[in-house]
Amino acid sequence: MNGKPDHNPNRQPEATRPAAMSRLGEDVLSLLQPSPGERILDLGCGNGDLTARIAAAGAVPTGIDLSAESVARARQRHPGLDLQEADASIYRTDVRYDAVFSHAALHWIGNAEATARTVWLALRDGGRFVAEFAGSGNIVSLTDAIAQVLSARGYRPEGRIPWYLPTIGEYAGLLERTGFRVTFALHFDQPSLLQAPAGVRAMLDSFASYFFADVAPAELHTIYDEIEDALRPRLYQDGKWTINKSRLRIAAVKHP
Repeated sequence: MNGKPDHNPNRQPEATRPAAMSRLGEDVLSLLQPSPGERILDLGCGNGDLTARIAAAGAVPTGIDLSAESVARARQRHPGLDLQEADASIYRTDVRYDAVFSHAALHWIGNAEATARTVWLALRDGGRFVAEFAGSGNIVSLTDAIAQVLSARGYRPEGRIPWYLPTIGEYAGLLERTGFRVTFALHFDQPSLLQAPAGVRAMLDSFASYFFADVAPAELHTIYDEIEDALRPRLYQDGKWTINKSRLRIAAVKHP
């Protein structure tokens, strides 16, 4: 979710406002094509906006998110929706869904195999899985600059990236091993403006608990300056910061 980090591996802040995030989910929602009466599980439902869009199409959605704070906010925004606090990697249900949907959540879940198994078990035979999340190369210019600056200051850069960022081949292979037939897969770039005036610093602040947990507070702002200096020639133009996100969009069907 947006705002301050809540240390939730299923949902974390990005430099994108909730309404903008919901608009970004429209293409993958079109791929889902929810129909009246369908039971659909929204995995990592966040603020519930896309869950509400699924309900508006006449489907019967259930949204789950590991963040109690996110679920509470979603219930306030969308009273009447079935929204639950749950861990996607171990979630089990007696209901069999016609579809499982996920937007901007799977890169926060470290155990991808367990989550794929959750999806498979939740679906009826022939049910479909539609998801979009960060993939290989996501904001790599930023993470490379962080590693460069930390290394120059004597910090070990390894092990700081909190996301699961597979290639198409890696994730499609995982789904096939789980028992899915992959019907669509796209790996695409998504250049994104960072919110002014903070720009890169807002994103660094959002993920500070991962990238800079062992950095002394007195040193942090100097490190931010050095990261900005390293990125400015590539990411700053006409008074605006732009960063390239990398996304996977994928659809699959559960084999009987």
